[in-house]
Amino acid sequence: MGLYMMSLRKFWAVVVLVCALGGSATAQSRFIVRETLGAGVLNLVCGLLGCSVNGSLGDPQGQLFSVTGPLGSTIAFLDKLLGALGIVDAEVDQLVGVAQSTQPTASASTPGLYDTTLVNYYGTSVWRGYVNQPAAGIVNLPKVQQGMGLTGKGIVAVIDTGVDPTHPMLQTVVLPGYDFTRNQANANETNDLDHSSAAVLDSNTNDPSAQPIILDHSSAAVLDHSSAAVLDNTQYQAFGHGTSAAGVIHLVAPQAQILPLKAFNSQGGANLSDIVRAVYYATSHKANVISMSFSFPAYSLEMHTALKYANSNGLISVAAAGNDGAKELAYPASYTDIVIGVGSTNNLDQRSVFSNYGSQTVFMAAPGENIVTAYPFNTYAACSGTSFSTPMVAGAAALGLSIHSGNESTATSALQHAVSVDPTLNHGRLDLYQAMQAWNSSGLLGGLFH
Repeated sequence: MGLYMMSLRKFWAVVVLVCALGGSATAQSRFIVRETLGAGVLNLVCGLLGCSVNGSLGDPQGQLFSVTGPLGSTIAFLDKLLGALGIVDAEVDQLVGVAQSTQPTASASTPGLYDTTLVNYYGTSVWRGYVNQPAAGIVNLPKVQQGMGLTGKGIVAVIDTGVDPTHPMLQTVVLPGYDFTRNQANANETNDLDHSSAAVLDSNTNDPSAQPIILDHSSAAVLDHSSAAVLDNTQYQAFGHGTSAAGVIHLVAPQAQILPLKAFNSQGGANLSDIVRAVYYATSHKANVISMSFSFPAYSLEMHTALKYANSNGLISVAAAGNDGAKELAYPASYTDIVIGVGSTNNLDQRSVFSNYGSQTVFMAAPGENIVTAYPFNTYAACSGTSFSTPMVAGAAALGLSIHSGNESTATSALQHAVSVDPTLNHGRLDLYQAMQAWNSSGLLGGLFH
């Protein structure tokens, strides 16, 4: 198939997307554009079409760019882009949200949020309720860590809202990362707070009277009421999401390093172009695993291309199946050739009511309800959603790297050794002991993905 026909097919896919969203744009729109002749030619094209080039998206060929279009029809402008010299692909820069549960699942009564006794966990100081939570036993984590001596290895890139690098649980394993929302080094998600908000939240860190308080449908954090009041604002509805995802990875693979890549703001929104940049960044900065606790409904050729590049460089990509409780496509989990899509189960080994399902999206599942994990400013939260089952599987991949190096084929061949709990969850619920035994066995290469 020629490049023009590929672009035309993509164009019609974007037409369907834009029409579904309501037709013509009334403001400037952003696009992801592949220009084979380079930035100079794209700047000339934009000079003629009235668009502007925001910058490179970091692909190894130097062909991929973020572009802001003029006021007017998105569909008409895409047509002009696809007809311009050197442009072989152009798509709408989708707005993406972190995978938050829309149904009430988090509970402030989670026992682990009250067991605040500090214990040493592979060199970090953590709450005992975090180490002893039910999910850890369900996936056989103690049997793997203590019985097999596996504690994780390599670098797990977390594309999310950023991470609080000062959290005692994480400060020894978190790398500086990068903030794509500000185009600067250091992916500290507490930078999203103003000074007064940060001061109020930080004041709670050593308060023994602080109690678990429901923040939203997905999480209950240990906060005092003044802290909760600060976060009761749509501006902060996803604050803590990245730190919590990182905490789950650390639970499973405490000696793996975490590379935070901040593509999402504290409201939980991101431009797809920043996520694509983060994938290329993770690959060029020697990550071994990419954890993606988000999903979006429309296929993106360039997101698929970025993840294929990561896959060809040996990275293992893990993504949330989404929280609509439906059998539906959800990307990047539905890139089933190169991504491990993860659904959620509860502590009774049933599919979570909010979890998407079906083999077109879910490769496997992991516990994803009331998972006790880190929260910014030296505190903890109980979180629910495929956002938190996903880093459990990403951590499992990092555990496997403790045995020997691997890639997507290695990981999928091992992780499919799971517990069958529901036929709609494909290979079943994560069992770390079975998976690590399989990873340790011969004949893993070849896998399921080609």
